[in-house]
Amino acid sequence: MNSRVSQQLITVQQVDNVLNSITESNGMPNLAYTSSEYFNFERDNILSKTWVCIGFSSDLPKNNYVKPVNFMGMPLVMMRNREGVLQVFHNVCSHRGMILVQEEGTIEGVIRCQYHSWSYDINGNLKGTPHIGGINQHKDERFKCEKHGLKALRSAIWMDMVFINISGDATAFEDHIAPVTERWKEFLGKNGLDLIRTSKIGSTFQLPVESNWKLAVENYCEAYHLPWVHPALNTYSKLEDHYNIMIEDRFSGQGSYKYNLSSTAGTHLPVFPSWPEDKLRQAEYLSIFPNALIGIQADHAFAIMLDPVAPEKTIENLRLYYVGDKSLDPKYDECRKATLESWKVVFSEDVFAVETMQKGRHSPGFGGGVFSPEMDLPTHFFQKWLATQAKKALEA
Repeated sequence: MNSRVSQQLITVQQVDNVLNSITESNGMPNLAYTSSEYFNFERDNILSKTWVCIGFSSDLPKNNYVKPVNFMGMPLVMMRNREGVLQVFHNVCSHRGMILVQEEGTIEGVIRCQYHSWSYDINGNLKGTPHIGGINQHKDERFKCEKHGLKALRSAIWMDMVFINISGDATAFEDHIAPVTERWKEFLGKNGLDLIRTSKIGSTFQLPVESNWKLAVENYCEAYHLPWVHPALNTYSKLEDHYNIMIEDRFSGQGSYKYNLSSTAGTHLPVFPSWPEDKLRQAEYLSIFPNALIGIQADHAFAIMLDPVAPEKTIENLRLYYVGDKSLDPKYDECRKATLESWKVVFSEDVFAVETMQKGRHSPGFGGGVFSPEMDLPTHFFQKWLATQAKKALEA
């Protein structure tokens, strides 16, 4: 889809209004949250140009394992090869474009297309082409198998999340994420994320939300809504204990000086060994633009992959991580359960707010909204990132 088509939906002037100072700014226009056409424009011109999260490495629990995913209508497949290396490919046969992997699971031999039985190994190489040169002629000098394997995407794994760059020309992921890793050295040390572990008890949660994915990000970035939407959370991590975070041009969120679930719910878990003793109650929550939400506390971390299914439907995929192998001991089962349940409550409480805002995007009386010059700084920061990317595409 080209930008000229999208200009019928959103104008450069509307985008420029978002880029004004926070006291003079309007939010992104309604159609950016409701239009299928803009949804595709956003995929092709904004999300595809950077690093987006499509899943979790821990969802491929062993070698020779594959998992198909659909990202904004794009069929992809994550594959862990025999050496344990995870790669992401377009999930289509090179011959006639049929979807290859229908279900996740272990691959014992090759991946075989159900149409003409072309087959691929776990590294994406085309290995078999039955009758390609005629009956019982399974090779043909005119056709080079090595040129027609599965198409790989640039991918990276960080904090268990699998990121891809669809356009292939974004900056290296290590440079992309460096400001976050540098910021969190104080809490995690140099290799703290190597200690995170998932558990069969207390690690996984999925939440379907009838809203555009951007509203989930905007809600996550700010603590302003805490007293009214999260009354329980506000008892152990109060609004007045929070601070805003804006980093570089692609991360924003909030932090808390007094996150205190462990005392409130009795969740006494192993902590990151580098976490400062005088900051055990400090926590930080960042949005990694565009669609990853992450949080760290002294005794656990979490990551949320926002799956933009449709303009008005998003699936929030949550993974909770605990610190070191010791945290997986059965004696901590109840602590992990309580931690997961506490976050289930928090994120479920957000659903009403986010879904009701989505309904509001159909009102001709709403023009994108305005911002608190203090409390909405992280949300405005995210919208400015969106507007900047949209403007580049519209003016291209």
